[in-house]
Amino acid sequence: MLNALRQLLDTQKIRPLDYQFARLMHDIDNSPLVSLIAALLSHELGKGNVCLPLSFLTQDVFFDLDNITTDTLKQTANLSSESNRQQLLSSSVIGDGSAVTPIVLDNDNLYFYRYWQHECTVAAFLSKGSELSLDQKAASTILERLFQRDYTFLFSVLDRSASDDNIRTQLIKWLDIELPDQVDWSACLQTVQTAQTAEELRLLDSMIPTEVCLNWQKVAAALASTQPFSVISGGPGTGKTTTVTRLLAMLIELGDQAGKVPDIRLVAPTGKASARLTESIGGALASLHCSDSIRQLIPTQAGTIHRLLGVIPGRPEFRHHSKNQLHLDILVVDEASMIDLTLMRKLMDALPDHARVILLGDRDQLASVDAGSVLGDICTAAEGGYSKSQTVLLEQLTGFHLNQWQGAQELPIKNRFCLLRKSYRFDARSGIGTLAAAVNAGDLHTVKTTIDSGFQDIQRHQLTDAYYTQMIASAAQGYMSYLEAIREKLDERTIIRRFNNFRLLCAVREGKYGVEGLNKEIRSQLVQRHYLPSEGLWYTGRPVLITQNAHGLNLYNGDIGIALPDNDGKLKVVFELPDGSIKHLLPSRLPEHQTVFAMTIHKSQGSEFNHTMMVLPEKMVPVLTRELVYTGITRAKKQLNIYCNNQVLNQAIKKRTVRFSGLIERLQQS
Repeated sequence: MLNALRQLLDTQKIRPLDYQFARLMHDIDNSPLVSLIAALLSHELGKGNVCLPLSFLTQDVFFDLDNITTDTLKQTANLSSESNRQQLLSSSVIGDGSAVTPIVLDNDNLYFYRYWQHECTVAAFLSKGSELSLDQKAASTILERLFQRDYTFLFSVLDRSASDDNIRTQLIKWLDIELPDQVDWSACLQTVQTAQTAEELRLLDSMIPTEVCLNWQKVAAALASTQPFSVISGGPGTGKTTTVTRLLAMLIELGDQAGKVPDIRLVAPTGKASARLTESIGGALASLHCSDSIRQLIPTQAGTIHRLLGVIPGRPEFRHHSKNQLHLDILVVDEASMIDLTLMRKLMDALPDHARVILLGDRDQLASVDAGSVLGDICTAAEGGYSKSQTVLLEQLTGFHLNQWQGAQELPIKNRFCLLRKSYRFDARSGIGTLAAAVNAGDLHTVKTTIDSGFQDIQRHQLTDAYYTQMIASAAQGYMSYLEAIREKLDERTIIRRFNNFRLLCAVREGKYGVEGLNKEIRSQLVQRHYLPSEGLWYTGRPVLITQNAHGLNLYNGDIGIALPDNDGKLKVVFELPDGSIKHLLPSRLPEHQTVFAMTIHKSQGSEFNHTMMVLPEKMVPVLTRELVYTGITRAKKQLNIYCNNQVLNQAIKKRTVRFSGLIERLQQS
């Protein structure tokens, strides 16, 4: 078996790590079957899979080989349908977890011992505890105030010249009407059409009572106030940050009334994501219906998870762990879909028993780069509705009718998840929102009709030579604004802000339609327009993406800086940090980095751009999935241009990311 695996290594079908682990297991247990399983387990972990289901051993293809080569491997390993649990457990390197062995077999899944521990620990954390004590009357009153209808906003967005049906549609959206048949629409329409001020729209309160509405943001805040752990998920524009800001205001107010204001921390996986969280929380404060004293107690500064845990240079451990836990009462984690299983376990280890944890994220985005899909697994395990007691409690707190959202199972995880279902950014006139929803649903027909419907905010282009030239020219034009700001000697924040208004996103790194090729072509175009020099690695205006965490420099994978001259004319790379401060570094001091006119969709997670261009490769490649396309689309706020072939786009949308994990099953067994 080792000879066969060595051949796969030589032809780059498996990694050196896969081969060396198989070789190590062979030295302990001279079994062809164990050697094959060891190589498979390592190989699948490299693809993001936490475990290897026993059912995988019946597949026709291993290591992305052909059927014939795979059959040869199976024969060499004596792998057959009789290779069951007891045979594997007889090996000295495979155990059931009761003792330390390199490989664990549990729930018909094979794990590395360390990842089995991670999964068990995370599942135990997510399922522990019960409902938190809560002053329901006070909480209900505060929720009602924080989530009161904003008639000033409604008055500003309502198109009162529209048809009656259109006005009705607008009211259903903005007032979260769930039972429109129970509304007196003639009275509502008359009120809307005669109202001269926002205050006059308040008459709608009596015509559209709370009982006929359902605001999922309010439900999410109520749910998170009752649980030690909660997940608030939703797509772009559904108001995750708005929801958590109001939730924090309520928890602070309740704490203040009880004589103890909670210690709250805000974090995200990357510097870019934490900067966005900082910006979003700050923007949501102004519209809060609470006192200034409460508003001032809401934290606005987010950091990274690594910084919170305390990085120890040169070591994988953090300063904060199970024996030296964090000092906090409430932890809010944004962009949780980017967190892998290992980091999630380390974060949970470092939390004190009394801590309340709130995860925010889009369950449909790309899973973490490293092994696991923790947020997606939690959301899947939590589907099926709330318990009867939780349903009653949420109804009491919100005033909404939630009977239809009650489930049959009484599991802790099912009471800890709320999906925000309505996008307030995108409406029926939004091509971006419509396209994202269609891609997420795998609805190829709606994807086509959306692209062909003439929406002003989306355009699709074929991958022809003519469109390629157009794409490069358009991308160069997209970056002209920040280069003009440099010429005009505007301040550094303005230059960075202008650069971040536009981005070209790719699915792959190499090739004509990859990051490397497009970065080269865009620079060449900007050279032709006399905005950049034709030679030299470093030049004024060079944008760089950090690709390796540098904790000592407070720079992290995904951070973006721009090379600008200082007052003495010396070139330095300028970064805007999550706290809003500006950092200057000599190019020679930078950690690993690359030019970033174009970047991968993976690297763009946690970011949004007013105008996004997304290009897919000419042919289908393994990285292309529905989640990748969805993530790329949802980076765009106002304008999206897609460059792709129809067949490749359709194939990508049909291909869902499936990661092997036992977390869902563990959560549903709790």
